[in-house]
Amino acid sequence: MTDPSAPRTGPSTPRTDHHAGHDRALPEAHVRIDTRRPLGTVSDDIYGHFLESAFFGNITGGVFDEGSELSLDGPGHLDGMRSDVLDLVKELRPGAIRWPGGNFTSAYHWEDGIGPRDQRPARRELAWGEIETNRYGTDEFLAWCEAVGADAYLAHSARDIDEAVRWVDYTNGAGETTMARARRANGREDPWRVRYWGVGNEVYGPWQMGHRSAERYAEDAAEHARFMRAVDPGIELVGVGIPWDQERWTTPLLAKAGRFLDHLSLHHYGASNHLITGDDYDDVVAQSLFFEREISRYSQLITDLSARLGLDRVPQLVIDEWNMRHLEPASWPEPRAGADGGIAERDTPAVEGLPQHTRVSRYSPRTLGDAVFSAGVFQAIHRSVGDASAVTMANPVNLLNANGIVVARPEGAFGSTLYHVWHLYRHHTGRTVLPVTVDGPARSTNVRLGDSRDPEGNQPTAPMTVPYLDVVATRADDGSIRLAVVNRHRSQSIRLRPVLDDSADATPTRARIRSLGGDVTDLNASNSLSAPATVAVRDLGDVAADGGAWVLPPHSVSVLILAGAGT
Repeated sequence: MTDPSAPRTGPSTPRTDHHAGHDRALPEAHVRIDTRRPLGTVSDDIYGHFLESAFFGNITGGVFDEGSELSLDGPGHLDGMRSDVLDLVKELRPGAIRWPGGNFTSAYHWEDGIGPRDQRPARRELAWGEIETNRYGTDEFLAWCEAVGADAYLAHSARDIDEAVRWVDYTNGAGETTMARARRANGREDPWRVRYWGVGNEVYGPWQMGHRSAERYAEDAAEHARFMRAVDPGIELVGVGIPWDQERWTTPLLAKAGRFLDHLSLHHYGASNHLITGDDYDDVVAQSLFFEREISRYSQLITDLSARLGLDRVPQLVIDEWNMRHLEPASWPEPRAGADGGIAERDTPAVEGLPQHTRVSRYSPRTLGDAVFSAGVFQAIHRSVGDASAVTMANPVNLLNANGIVVARPEGAFGSTLYHVWHLYRHHTGRTVLPVTVDGPARSTNVRLGDSRDPEGNQPTAPMTVPYLDVVATRADDGSIRLAVVNRHRSQSIRLRPVLDDSADATPTRARIRSLGGDVTDLNASNSLSAPATVAVRDLGDVAADGGAWVLPPHSVSVLILAGAGT
């Protein structure tokens, strides 16, 4: 498939003078990079993904579409998989992919989804109100992960230890147990070797089947972990962390189960009101600072509790649910999938202010603002590598459709604006994170605290200073220094002046630049089946600095590979 960052021609090609610093009067950010003392190494699994069964076209009509002319047809577990979706995801070189959910996990019995498809039971699905056919199950998911080059991350309900043990034995067992023989009979001779396992999903919440107190979950998690590891000692286990009341929940969890858990999960969502107000760009892009604050807070708590409890190692953070939610009035007609991507036409009358009753619009297309926000979250994740409890995996909701990174419709599939952010960071940044300080323009504002409401229905905020230019520096395997730069400003270009190791003379004056968003004027711009590259990465080639600086256009995400630096 074509590299989304390859040079393009025609009307969508940006003017390269966005990056040639012709205007010395522009605001400037001075960036100091220390290449000698790296902060740490970021995991490829921060570019992970999330699939949830029975969820708004995530599996059926997304990954899996039996009968479609675009789907694979033949023997084996990949039968019925959309080939165009598979190719798009494979091109991302994805990190670990989480399945079967999400809320779906809590009532799911994995043994319903193995064996001949026509013999699998159809069940009433209790999280989203669908009928689950179970035609897409464990072997289909694991074969698909293998085909796209991703590690699998299986989430168990943590309601039945025997069931969890059987699942590990089915996927990873190499002996002559009933479960290992069943896997072979179902067409997979060698173990799948699933590395990541979730011990429950949001069990703190009454919306989950089997929700329970912190103390009860801590006991259950320890017992699940002990016996799942008895089957395969090499698996990594993700315990359920919590975004609120964190000390009350996390203290008993780490006290009773901390020595068994490799990771704790953290779920956070942003909130956009642009479907109601028309313009929510500044509030959307600023929310990556809220995410960074929450990552830092939970990381510090886990680190402190681990020391207090005498744990041999500090569990790492997994942000295995995150995204920007687009809110709309609950009084509007339910959104439906549009044939070209996004929402089908419907009547959406204007409303006064922000209504108290809203819902998440699951088919609202990902915007340029969402892309800039998501890049800001990646920047925060990179900076976490210096923490004792760092972010080692991240899985946005969702990979397919439903506010997703890839959008599939009966006529084809394309990458949303987010797809190109993931591709840019995954393919063109390094993994060794370097210390960076930025002295540049910023604004003080009240930042929305994600998708939360107070009792009166208002969205809480907190005062923060929002830098317009956000910079992360990495060293790639080839030794090159790469700068990931987010310009959050809605309309102002900003000059980026980097200095390596306090030596302007040692700082390169040329850079290979790839950039997204700066050539687009509509801050709510999105991609579609008929216009899949409206917001995409443009390869600007080799660009010379002007007076030691490059100009970064507004509402953009860029990666600069500094010529000769580190190589």
